[in-house]
Amino acid sequence: MLNIVEGLLIYVAVSESVLGVLGNGFIGVVSCIDCVKSKNISTVSLILTGLASSRFCLIWMIITDAYIRMFFPDIYLSGNISQYIVYLRIIMNQSSTWFATSLSIFYFLKIANYSHCIFLWLKCHINRVLLLFMGSLLISWLFAFPSIAKPSTNNIMKNRSTTWLITMHKSEYLTNQILLNIGVILVFVLCLITCFLLITSLWRHNRKMRLSATGFRDPSTEAHIKAMKILVSFIILFILYFVGTAIQISGSSTMPENKLLFIIGITTRLLYPWGHSLILMLGNRKLKQDSLMVLKPLKCWEKEKLLRIP
Repeated sequence: MLNIVEGLLIYVAVSESVLGVLGNGFIGVVSCIDCVKSKNISTVSLILTGLASSRFCLIWMIITDAYIRMFFPDIYLSGNISQYIVYLRIIMNQSSTWFATSLSIFYFLKIANYSHCIFLWLKCHINRVLLLFMGSLLISWLFAFPSIAKPSTNNIMKNRSTTWLITMHKSEYLTNQILLNIGVILVFVLCLITCFLLITSLWRHNRKMRLSATGFRDPSTEAHIKAMKILVSFIILFILYFVGTAIQISGSSTMPENKLLFIIGITTRLLYPWGHSLILMLGNRKLKQDSLMVLKPLKCWEKEKLLRIP
């Protein structure tokens, strides 16, 4: 029974990874084509391209890391491959979180309506704020590398061919993972705060429009309701991503005893990269139109194939 559950979860994780790779790859290609056609790199196009690219790589790193851990643990624990995989995974994880937060900050400063002087100053210097925020991402990469490359000196075992993952006790491994992800956690909190403030601003505006309604539906009100739904969905997926990360770290520290827990963490974690890419395509008019243009020939080809069947 346990093997059946694990097999189903692995199938779900593979499906999520395929959808995530296709969705984020599509967003990245469309954003790059728009920049080339317009000969102008807008802030939102740059953020979307970076977000899609980092998630595209992050999905591959998550799947590769999980595959090696589950099926080839000896290869994972030989040489420096574990350090390279962990470092690349952390870089992609930080990049994805930073770009997602940059997108939420961008929409918050563009759409929200507050009269506080700090908000007005940030709104006037939005490009400078985002540039400074992305600069902190490069600094976080520099801090992450020494933490990963430095092996544990307190628990060195007799077999020196084993890597730093083996030399650490479970509690030390969990502590190290928390320290490596502390910057991501802080950015995650910042993203939640900006989304909450934006939802509050949209809700207040929607309430005002309802109180002053004249009997017909206001398009801006519908757009604000749609934006609030997108933000709530994004927050739920973002929280699930960090919950899945915590479950995965907990499961990987006790592998292979908690293999099922590790797979659950992977499956939960992959909900966010493909789910949010789908939300972006449905919420962005340009991405939605381009995706329908891509799917239309596929539907026609499928209909022709069905008609040829005797």
